Amino acid sequence: MTHLLNQYGLILLFVVVALESFGLPLPGETALIAAAVLANNGHFSIAAVIAVAAAAAIVGDNGGYWVGRTGGRKLLERAPLLRRYAPRFLPPAERFFQRHGPKTVFIGRFISVLRWTAAWLAGISHMRWWHFLAWNAAGGICWATLVGLVSFYAGKAAADAIGRWGAYGAVAIVVLLAVGLVGLHIWRRRMLEET
Repeated sequence: MTHLLNQYGLILLFVVVALESFGLPLPGETALIAAAVLANNGHFSIAAVIAVAAAAAIVGDNGGYWVGRTGGRKLLERAPLLRRYAPRFLPPAERFFQRHGPKTVFIGRFISVLRWTAAWLAGISHMRWWHFLAWNAAGGICWATLVGLVSFYAGKAAADAIGRWGAYGAVAIVVLLAVGLVGLHIWRRRMLEET
C-alpha cells in the first residue's frame, strides 16, 4: 500500500484538486492536507506537493472557466434543477463579477463553495481570460502554499507532541484543531458575506 501511495499519490492529488477546481464537489483541500502530512512523514517532497496542488488548481479552474464561457449559461438554463433559478441568479452574478471578479477568483480559492463555482461564474460572466488567469494563478499558488505548509508543519508538531506528551499531547492537539476549525469557519463565513 505504501508503495502505491508513493508512486501514485501526487497523481491522485492532481486529479482530485483539478476536478474540484473544475467544478465537482470533491475533497481537494483534504487531499492537499493529507499529502502535506505524508510529506512530513517522508513520502513526498513538500515542494512537490505544493507545486502539484497549485498546478492542478490552475488547470482545473481554467477548464471550468472555459466550459462556463463557452456553454455554461446554456447548461444552467437547460439543467432541470437549475432552470428555474438561472434567470434570477445569473444577472446579479454577472454584475457582481464585473465589479468584484478578480478578488472573488483569488479569495474563492480559500472558500469551498467558491472553489467549485468561481471559475464557471467567471466564464459565464465573460471575465477577461488574462485577468482570470492572473488572479486564479495567484490564488492557486497562495492556497497550495499556505494550506500545504500549515499542514506540513502542523503534522510535524502533532507527531512531536504526541511522542513527547502521549495522551495529553493528543488531547491538546484535538482541542487546538477544534479551535482552529471554528476560527476558520467564522473567517470563511465573513469572507462569503463580504463577497
